[in-house]
Amino acid sequence: MGETLSIQEFSKIANIEASTLRYWDEIELFSPLMRNPENNYRHYSNVQLLALNFVTTLSSLDVPLKTIADLRDKRDPEEFLELLEKLEKRMDMEMRDLRQRYSIIHARRELINMGMRVDLSAISVIHLDERAMIIWPRNEYKKGDTFLEPLTSHIAKTGDLHINLSFPVAGRHDDMESFLKGPGQPDNFISIDPIGTSIRKAGDYLVGYARGYYGELGDLPERMAAHAQKNSLRLTGPVYTMYLHEEISTADPTQYLAKCSIAIKSK
Repeated sequence: MGETLSIQEFSKIANIEASTLRYWDEIELFSPLMRNPENNYRHYSNVQLLALNFVTTLSSLDVPLKTIADLRDKRDPEEFLELLEKLEKRMDMEMRDLRQRYSIIHARRELINMGMRVDLSAISVIHLDERAMIIWPRNEYKKGDTFLEPLTSHIAKTGDLHINLSFPVAGRHDDMESFLKGPGQPDNFISIDPIGTSIRKAGDYLVGYARGYYGELGDLPERMAAHAQKNSLRLTGPVYTMYLHEEISTADPTQYLAKCSIAIKSK
């Protein structure tokens, strides 16, 4: 048996569990050099470490064992290159999916953390960073409609609109006048999605907060308008209503937390 290695020795050198080596032998994927005819013990050769590298490399890339077995004895550069190209395309899709999931987690963590630090009674001027978003199609309201009717209509078309509902959804009013007139009826919905091509510009914003179900902002619009008038602030551009806490983070709709903001300029 001179130069051969026991399964335990080979397992230690190759950093492969002995149970895995036994299984690969049973399915005829990777077999020992020989078996001891007296006790049927498996014995391996050092040279087999190179052959094992083919199996472990593909296995580490999640190639099915059957595919590895099929390729083992008939592989060539052209066929192997084709396999690698397929693996690369699959991994590109997986990485894109991971990046999107990371972005969803990051966006929601940011809003939830923000909501845990706010002063609900405060209306103040805060510098906000630039934020990318996707603006949904214009909302259309009939008499008696709430935000739910256009929202439901848009959700039914999210595939066509390329909207991922896992990202936070916010409301957008064209201006303060529209916000005061119908705080629960945004002119558009928006997705806080980093791939969005629409941008909320960085700058100083008048910001206020309210608790309650979607659209239930109480007297916040009026208080924000009064604060702007008192402090000689000119309100300009859209009003954004982002929910820092909503159904994802709280089971009680009365505890949803909205953050309303609008860009300002000094008069």
